[in-house]
Amino acid sequence: MILGSGFFLVSVVKISIVLIDIAFLSTIFSIIALVSLVIFHRGQIKEPDSQTLHTLVAISTKFLLELLLALVWFFVIKKTFMQAVLMFFVIYLTLTLFLVFIILRTLKNKSLQN
Repeated sequence: MILGSGFFLVSVVKISIVLIDIAFLSTIFSIIALVSLVIFHRGQIKEPDSQTLHTLVAISTKFLLELLLALVWFFVIKKTFMQAVLMFFVIYLTLTLFLVFIILRTLKNKSLQN
């Protein structure tokens, strides 16, 4: 969906964003979200004392990996023009909200079952 939106913006609206950058960031952010979800869901099958720790570790891991990605993206690759910064934070916000909604839905369903 993100790649489709990016392709639409690049081809139809003629925004000066490289499609490869959108694909790269979407892939990396998706991998980070997947790692966080694996840690979170692994914690949900454990005993209740461990579930909170796994949730915090999943969110902390996501934050640290995205901080590292931002460091590489802005300071090493030097993608500091306005379109690249905006694209970075739009993709970040999209996948972060996706992850938060999944975690909240899982916790809500689990509390309703108990």
